Amino acid sequence: MRDFLKRRTRDSAKGCLQLISLVVLNLNIHVIRKLMAQLRHNHFLDTVDAVFNHARAQHILHLHADPAGFDGRFIQIEGQRLKHFGTTSYLGLGLDERIKKAAISAIEAYGTQFPLSKTYIAHPLYQELETLLEAMYGRPVIVTKNATLAHMAALPVLVGDADTVILDHQVHWSVQDAANRLKLRGVKVLLIRHNRMDLLEARLQELGSTSHKIWYMADGVYSMHGDYAPLEALKRLAHKYKQLQLYFDDVHGMSWAGKHGTGVIYDHLQELLPRSVVIGTLSKTFGANGALIICGDLDAHHKIKTFGGPLTFSAQLDPASVGAAIAAARLHLTSELNDWQQDLQKRVVCFNALLKKYKLPLVAVTDAPVFFLATGVPETGYQLTRRLLDRGYFVNMGLFPAVPSKNTGLRITVSLKNTLEDIQGLARCLQEEYPRVLQATGNDFDQLSAAFKQHFEVMPMPDTSLANLSLIVEETIEAVDQSLWDTHFKGFGILDWEGWRFVEQVFAQAALPEHHWKFKYLQIKDAQGELLLLAAFTQSLWKEDVLAPAKISEAIEKKRIKDSYYLCSAVLSLGSLFSDGLPLYLQHDHPQATQALNMMLKTLEDYSTTQNLSQLVFRDLDLGHALDTWFNQKGFIPVAMPETALVTSLDWKNQEAYLNDLSTRSRKHFKRDILPFRNLVHCKVQAQLSDVQLQLAYGMYQQVKARNLALNTFTYPYRLFEAMNTSDQWEFLVLYAREGEQFLGVLFCYRNGTTYVPSLIGMEYAHAATYKTYRQLLYESLLRARRLHCTQVDWGISANFEKRKLGAQLLPKQAYMRRDGNFMMDYIEAQHQLKTE
Repeated sequence: MRDFLKRRTRDSAKGCLQLISLVVLNLNIHVIRKLMAQLRHNHFLDTVDAVFNHARAQHILHLHADPAGFDGRFIQIEGQRLKHFGTTSYLGLGLDERIKKAAISAIEAYGTQFPLSKTYIAHPLYQELETLLEAMYGRPVIVTKNATLAHMAALPVLVGDADTVILDHQVHWSVQDAANRLKLRGVKVLLIRHNRMDLLEARLQELGSTSHKIWYMADGVYSMHGDYAPLEALKRLAHKYKQLQLYFDDVHGMSWAGKHGTGVIYDHLQELLPRSVVIGTLSKTFGANGALIICGDLDAHHKIKTFGGPLTFSAQLDPASVGAAIAAARLHLTSELNDWQQDLQKRVVCFNALLKKYKLPLVAVTDAPVFFLATGVPETGYQLTRRLLDRGYFVNMGLFPAVPSKNTGLRITVSLKNTLEDIQGLARCLQEEYPRVLQATGNDFDQLSAAFKQHFEVMPMPDTSLANLSLIVEETIEAVDQSLWDTHFKGFGILDWEGWRFVEQVFAQAALPEHHWKFKYLQIKDAQGELLLLAAFTQSLWKEDVLAPAKISEAIEKKRIKDSYYLCSAVLSLGSLFSDGLPLYLQHDHPQATQALNMMLKTLEDYSTTQNLSQLVFRDLDLGHALDTWFNQKGFIPVAMPETALVTSLDWKNQEAYLNDLSTRSRKHFKRDILPFRNLVHCKVQAQLSDVQLQLAYGMYQQVKARNLALNTFTYPYRLFEAMNTSDQWEFLVLYAREGEQFLGVLFCYRNGTTYVPSLIGMEYAHAATYKTYRQLLYESLLRARRLHCTQVDWGISANFEKRKLGAQLLPKQAYMRRDGNFMMDYIEAQHQLKTE
């Protein structure tokens, strides 16, 4: 009941209407199950929006070029003339006079558009363009408006219902989006880690007996890091497994590579062409607009051209684009192209040599004109991008979701328009600014190497020591002064000193991996011994689908019947999986507060690396927390948590006064759904349960847990409840039927000074609807808190709609998460989209 988070949100209005309807229809087991899972969840687009808002605030994203002359070498932004290292027109053909004149001539001859479906009639220039492209490739070519529509046209035709699609994790979004649409037909679409041919072969062996064809989809040149698909390894697999079909998006490999500029991939696929498809582009380096499909299977080519959805139902390329593409294709068939390709390679070789000389951390070294300079946390990337802009160089920053949040970097592209002097100047500027920015942002090469899982040679760095701060790390709360701890955390859920000691006693020595937790308590003080920071963290095993919709968890749990730890990984989290709340104190107004935060993070990162942990999570922060900017700068992704329910009004004298504090609708709810059933039950406050009762209570908790996969964590062990039964801080609110004294349900409650914490619940579902067990227990917890003179009741999360009707405030909470790469997040998302597992 006290864990958190799901990846995607549901429509809240629809959820409320459904819930109201269910209540009106009276409760049954299915209804209670849904009530327990009603949560406010995170929406992925909200996360992306938050990241982009921070980037916009740094003034490096969503910029506008000035309406000044554009020559490819320079770009002007807000009056500043910048050397342009952010283009994807690697040969600069979009500025070639012959191509511009061809576009103008096409407009003068045919107007600005030819608004007809190409299925019916193509404007006169199309046939000439297709003839020239066929001369380039030596086979028929299909022209489309852009690469995204090319994928949407080709894949539904190419992939059969009995086929399987395997996507490289880093294949372009447009391929993934088009492939995911195939799931509506029942096609299995799987994701594998980037360029892992061992994993691909394992999938080929696994799926060979159940799939007609197996499509592997990848980029020829990956747009972020500039690395290539492992073509030779793919050839070997294709010869070994005849079901394997190869599908490449090679838009970043076009024109600057290959005979006639046909790309990085095409020339190397001739022996496998009948089982291959290549998507190229007429934009980017080609110098015009549009895209093309090269299909080795001529029958498939015919079907795509006859009825590829977007080809039929989208308007065709405008005359200017076709005219420009004709002129560009003619240039691709001349010897000039070879000269341009060689000149570009000289620039690529020069920049590679300079980056190596200056020991700048280049993620992938290739002969592609795309370079990704590692900066790690976003703050380093923001500042370095900003400093380059200030010094007259425009580059792009790669950030989430295009790359993992802690694997940001500068995406630098080189074109023929960049002179060798420009390239040398950029490299010298990077040599000067890079170490300064690393120092200013508390970053270093050890952190970069750990984040990117590769060794970067260390360049000369300024001193980055955190002077005058002292760090104390303890592994048990027993080593932390109780009065110091409780000064900051007493009254917050199960976060006081006694609460942590209780959690340690249960989980520190547990045998099973999911119940064996490690604890870290951090104190940071200044030179005068003044406390700047105090925090508690837990290392524990998490289910990767803790964020996933319940239906996905249901499918994954079936696999866990055979493999208990399928899709599980170790996580370091603020707080613990048994407590909500925020065990983090920071003296915000201290001049060294940011240094203290950076010291804490460096300590946690080093520990996470040595323990091979997959995630670092800060949770239960208020929305708009003062550290929001700091978390973003350090590569943490904001994720909306389920709201927590808190009752702060307990000073009513009797039931009538309590009802008067409720809204009109809530009063009606109480009188209809709680009050009529009060005479059927009675509640006992028990400091201890008998052995039989404890076993019954644990079984009831398991019933609730099994029905609440929206919060998919491991089931707590029986020893936790045994420890509750012997602890002075815990008590049990046990609900009995008046007739027969039947055990109906129990709340497991922690007493923390002025706060009463009903932490877990157990219910016998067979009788829950008859006695309104859940609602009765919630109300009983209010009565008990009032008798104990508590000032608030912390109901935690889950079933918040019900809790609000009983007077709870719903407080939005947020987590900040940093993963070891995006793969697992995307993999779980892919599982969600599958119709079958």
